[in-house]
Amino acid sequence: MSQSNIDKIYEIYAVLSGAGDKISEHEAEYLLLLEAVKGSDKEKRLAAQFIAKFFKSFPSLLEKSIESQFDLCEDEDSMIRKYAVRDLPNYCKDNKEYTRKVADILTQLLQIDDPSELSVVQSSLNALFKIDAKGTFGGIFNQILAGEEIVRERSIKFLATRYKTLGPNLITKEVEEYVIAEVKKVLQDVTADEFKLLMDVLSETRLGKTVSGHHELVDLVVEQAELDQPFGATEPENVLRLIACTQHALPYFSSQVEPTKFVTFMCEDVLPVLASVPKTLQTPDSDAHLELLKLTAELCKHCSSVESPESKLNHVFTLLLEYMPLPAEGDAEKLATEDPLLEFSYVECLLYILHRFGKHHPDFLANNPERMKDFRIRLQYFARATQGYMKKLKEMLNGKTQSQLKDDDNLIKTVALKTTTNILALIKDLFHTPPIYKSSIVLSWTAVSQKKDDGGLKRHAPITFEGNGAKMARKSDDQARYQPPSGKYSERISSYSAPRGGYRGGRRGNFRGRNRTWRNTY
Repeated sequence: MSQSNIDKIYEIYAVLSGAGDKISEHEAEYLLLLEAVKGSDKEKRLAAQFIAKFFKSFPSLLEKSIESQFDLCEDEDSMIRKYAVRDLPNYCKDNKEYTRKVADILTQLLQIDDPSELSVVQSSLNALFKIDAKGTFGGIFNQILAGEEIVRERSIKFLATRYKTLGPNLITKEVEEYVIAEVKKVLQDVTADEFKLLMDVLSETRLGKTVSGHHELVDLVVEQAELDQPFGATEPENVLRLIACTQHALPYFSSQVEPTKFVTFMCEDVLPVLASVPKTLQTPDSDAHLELLKLTAELCKHCSSVESPESKLNHVFTLLLEYMPLPAEGDAEKLATEDPLLEFSYVECLLYILHRFGKHHPDFLANNPERMKDFRIRLQYFARATQGYMKKLKEMLNGKTQSQLKDDDNLIKTVALKTTTNILALIKDLFHTPPIYKSSIVLSWTAVSQKKDDGGLKRHAPITFEGNGAKMARKSDDQARYQPPSGKYSERISSYSAPRGGYRGGRRGNFRGRNRTWRNTY
C-alpha cells in the first residue's frame, strides 16, 4: 500500500481522537479503519492499535470490530498478532457477552510455540478471568472438548496451572460449580496425563475440601479404573491404569471415605493372579508386583471394616507364603551354604495387609493349628534373617550426622532399616499364641520422602557385604535405584548372616489413555 494510505489512517486517527462527543458521526472513517486490517503490514499494525482505542464509540459495529481484531490475531507477522492479542480483553470490559468467544480464540492461540508471544496470550487470558471468569472458562472448555489435540493438551495444562491461583474473588460458587460440571464432561474421554491434571483441578474445588466431595472424586477414579470389569492381568495397559488410578484415589481415603471397592478388587481380582502380571513395565528396574502390593497396603490403612475378610485373608496369606520360605532341611554344612532370596519389601506389604485384615477375623490363624504351626516356623526363620540385616544396617548408620543421613546411600539404608523394623514388629504380634494385632506401624516407603530438585531419579549402589565388613559398592545402572516413596529390598542370607543385595524401585505416573494405551514409568 502506498504512503498515502498510511497517511490516511493517521488522518482518520486524528479525526476520531478529536471528535469528542461527536465521534459517533464519523462511522464512515471508522469503517475505513476496519478495512485497514486487509492492508499492508504497517497498516495492520496501526489498525491493531487504533481499532481497540475507538471501538467503544461504535457499538453497532462491535461485532465487526471484534472480527477484525480476530483477523489480526491470525496474521503472519508476530508483532501484529501481539498487538491484536494484547487488546482483545478490552472488547469484553463493557460487553461480557463476548468473553466466551474471545476466550475461545485466545485458547486456540495457546498452540503458539514462541515464548514471548505465548506470554502475551496467557496475559490476555488472565485479564479475561478478571472480567468474566465463567465466560473465560467457557471458552477454554470449548476448546478442550472440541479443539485440536495440541490445543486441548495446552488448554488443560493452562487450566490446571491457573485455576489454583485465581482465588475466591474470581472463583465464586457459581463459577466453581460450572468448572466442576465441565471437568466431569472432559473426564469421559481423557488421556492419563489429562486425567491427572483435571483431578488436580477438582482437588482445588469444594470436592477436595469436604467428605462428600472426596466421595465424588473417588467415584470418578473408580470409573476410570474400571473396577467393574475383569482384571486383564497380562495386559500392561490394564495394570498401569489400575496403578495410576489407585495413586490418584489414595489422598481422598479416610475413616469416612473407605477404599472398599479398591481393596476388594486388589484382594479378590489382582493378588490371586499377581504372578501373571508383567513385572517390568517399560523400564528394566520397574516392579509392578511390588507397586500393586504397596498400593494395597496403603489402601488397607483406611479400612475400618472388611467385607468377606476370610476370603481376602486366604489370598493374602497364600501369596505371603511364597515370600516367607521355610528353613532349609539338612545338616549344618548344607544350612551354611543355603542362600535363599528374601524379599523384605514384599513381605512388609503382605504382613501389613495380613495384620490389618486379621483384626477383623482373628480366627483365620487362631483356629487353624496346622496353618499356625507352619507359619510360626516361617516367621521365626524370617525374623532371624531380618535381625541379622538390621544389625549391619545399624552399624553402618551409627555415628552419622544429620547431614550425612541425608546422603542418598544413607537414605537407602534408612528406608531398609524402617522396612525391617516394621517386619519385626508385625512378626512379634503374629508370633503370639494366639496372634494379636496391636502394633501400629508407618509403612517404610511413606516414612521417607526425599525429592530431587530436578524431579529426576538418581542411581544408587546396592548394599553389599564382603566377609565381616560392609561397604557401599558402585555397580552398573541396572542395579539399585532410589526414588521415594517406593522401593524393594532383595536380600540374600547365608546361615542367618547379614544379607547381600540392593534396593530398587520407585514409581512415577506417565501413562496414556483416551482410547489409546496407558503407560507408566516407575
